[in-house]
Amino acid sequence: MTHPYHPVHSPNLQPELHRPWYSCQEYPPSRHLESHVASYWTMHFQPVPDKQIHWIIPDGCIDIVINLYSPSSRKAAHVTGLTTRSEVLHFSEARSLFGIRLYSEAARAILKSPLSMFQGQRVFLEDVWGFEGLYWVEQLLTAETTPDILAIADRQLSKVLAESNAVALPLVSQSMQIIYHNKGNLSVTDLAEQAHCSERHLRRSFKQELGLSPKEMLGIIRFQSTLKEFYKKNYSSLTDLALLSGYYDQSHFTNSFPRYFGLPVRHLTRS
Repeated sequence: MTHPYHPVHSPNLQPELHRPWYSCQEYPPSRHLESHVASYWTMHFQPVPDKQIHWIIPDGCIDIVINLYSPSSRKAAHVTGLTTRSEVLHFSEARSLFGIRLYSEAARAILKSPLSMFQGQRVFLEDVWGFEGLYWVEQLLTAETTPDILAIADRQLSKVLAESNAVALPLVSQSMQIIYHNKGNLSVTDLAEQAHCSERHLRRSFKQELGLSPKEMLGIIRFQSTLKEFYKKNYSSLTDLALLSGYYDQSHFTNSFPRYFGLPVRHLTRS
């Protein structure tokens, strides 16, 4: 079943990155993994002057990231926690990365822990999957082609899911589906009402499972949904886009850009 949410990322919004020294691609998972994996991705780049940067945009997902240039499988892979602000990736050294982007409400089945355990830090995959994680990363590091890497990732994730009995808190899973359905355009009060629980219980459950508040997740998904409409040019003006996305006004909309995107909205309108 196709997932109702798919985040937008910098390569689609930063045309200045479309250069010979930089390549970033997304790949869909197998159909039986679509409810857990938002996408696989690869990123390859060479060192360039400091002025060139890649903005990492919050997306409500969690990533397993593998450094394909790593000389050892032990420190090659890590899990990044959920982020609520944009981060900067500088092209200071040559890198070749492979990533697995997991939906937050489904990631526990793969990572075997609530996402709050990864909040604000990078955790090596060895500490999550043990020896099995090291063996799997070694396979990825010795793979010769991207299709080989994708096949290895599909097999491992399918195996982990088949053996896993870990699931997110039902309230969080249900609430995330409501958030996706409404594209983040509702209040915490409305979310609690639709999830048939108190706001206090909702906030506590989100903090326990995801490590962030429902208000933060609503803001991220709403911004991501707005970016998708922006990218598809489904609007007549910025004011129209802001109001359609549930922002109080264009000012409230433009003020959210530095936090989530890292740049003012005028950067996109010039693109």
